[in-house]
Amino acid sequence: MSKRHKHRQVVLPPTIETRAHAHGERHRVNTELHLVTNMVSHGIEPDDVIEPGPAWKPLHHHDAEIGIEHSRKQAIRHWKTKAWKRRKVVRKQRVIEIEHLRDIA
Repeated sequence: MSKRHKHRQVVLPPTIETRAHAHGERHRVNTELHLVTNMVSHGIEPDDVIEPGPAWKPLHHHDAEIGIEHSRKQAIRHWKTKAWKRRKVVRKQRVIEIEHLRDIA
């Protein structure tokens, strides 16, 4: 069983509803930005126009501490580390040297 939400006491809204809400919010912001660009292109000063911002954010974006806590829980993928990449290069070089010795012998 997944332990993804075991530590939370709050029941999370369904993913589909959250996605739909986020999609509607992005659409609203993009529409307002389009209106702002039209106003600016028709001669209104950019300083006089109010830029739209997100009126709704998903729950995990409200608190920065929660975001930091969640980011620490994620393990770094081994193929993203420098040691792994270095080891990969060393392996390739070793294979090339072995093939070279086979060709000589």
